[in-house]
Amino acid sequence: MLGRPAAGGRRAALTVLSALALTAVHPAAAAEPPPARGPLPSAAQTLGADRPSQQVLRALERDLRLTPEQAAARLVNEAEAGTRAGRLHNALGKRFAGAWVTGATAVDLTVATTDAADAATIRAQGAKAKVVKTALGDLRSLKQKLDAAATRTHAQDTPVWYVDVRRNRVVVQTTDRSAATALIKAAGVEGRGVAVRVSADRPRLMADIVGGDPYYINGTARCSVGFSVTKDLQQGFASAGHCGRAGARTTGYDMADQGTFQASVFPGKDMSWVAVNSDWTATPDVRGEGMQRVQVAGSVQALVGASVCRSGSTTGWHCGTIEQHDTSVRYAEGTVDGLTRTTVCAEPGDSGGPYLAGAQAQGVTSGGSGDCTSGGTTFYQPINPLLGEFALTLKTASGRLGTPTPGPNDPKDSWTAGRVYGVGDTVVRAGVRYQCLQSHQAQDVWSPEGTPALWQRV
Repeated sequence: MLGRPAAGGRRAALTVLSALALTAVHPAAAAEPPPARGPLPSAAQTLGADRPSQQVLRALERDLRLTPEQAAARLVNEAEAGTRAGRLHNALGKRFAGAWVTGATAVDLTVATTDAADAATIRAQGAKAKVVKTALGDLRSLKQKLDAAATRTHAQDTPVWYVDVRRNRVVVQTTDRSAATALIKAAGVEGRGVAVRVSADRPRLMADIVGGDPYYINGTARCSVGFSVTKDLQQGFASAGHCGRAGARTTGYDMADQGTFQASVFPGKDMSWVAVNSDWTATPDVRGEGMQRVQVAGSVQALVGASVCRSGSTTGWHCGTIEQHDTSVRYAEGTVDGLTRTTVCAEPGDSGGPYLAGAQAQGVTSGGSGDCTSGGTTFYQPINPLLGEFALTLKTASGRLGTPTPGPNDPKDSWTAGRVYGVGDTVVRAGVRYQCLQSHQAQDVWSPEGTPALWQRV
């Protein structure tokens, strides 16, 4: 538990109250970035993977059993792999069947395709090629049919289903095989490559434990702050939707007034944001081990297999790897789609806390199973859909929050800071068209012509 504020220092003391600290934001005036000079930055330089926080390195060493050198090399290699995967995703189009990384430090990139003729193209990008039967788009369509059927069946014996790109299949996790079979039949996807995995795990929401480093909802339930955000001139933070409904009041660790939930979605998604009062202001900081701070540089989505670290008010700072994106989880309180499954442990009270891949924001804790003594599985709500849903701007270490607005003569698809872009999206910048390589929220310091890690000219 943190100490009380020193005399005359309430605002300063309030900056380290939760999983993500809060201090002042001074939006910079929108301005055109200067033209790029010299060599363009590498993916690792753009994403901040070449200068990782010691908090991230130490946690990776502990939880993934790496040396400091191995942890640093892994972060750089994962960043570079993400850009190569994005280029191949765009090049293969509908034949693309997923990408993932493996290995402790060398981080081999594998890209799957439905056409063996693509193998040479994949290898030319330094990746391993895997030829599979089903494209990623078709796997996602299968999962969407399960999503729709799940809203009708409400069977608690099939708590998780997800797209498994490494095995080119959709998986239904169940405690009762007959229940999984019934869901697959209800979705009309029998015989279409949907696998059943029997497990006793039943994910639960990570909330409502007293103690630690909390923020409280209506003075009782407890969750962890996620990432600092802004909307127009209002400052606040992102968290999990199950933590509170719109209009619910929040207080800090000392029960002093903090803010109000402005919007919340749960179930379906698990996302919310809280607007804070004038005693609280936003920083790009996440609480790492020993109350030290880790800074957020952006929100570039990491690949399956990449390392990821989580902060929470119950169990603190822990790391693991990403297992699957596009996972659906059926909690007792309702089903949530579009989550990411990880090997990071968590416990009740960690809900809403932030996940980072290096310096890149990934999402906020939703729920899971197990604990941080015996190990477990956790799921997070990805941050980019949350930012897009509520029109929020992530607070980053660059401090550049200006959102340029296209001029009257600019095309409607002009690149704009503050927007969330997905792989394959195209924009126009200074008369040149670019295609997105990795899902992220655009920052004014990340214009397409200067970030080949995120954009390719087309």
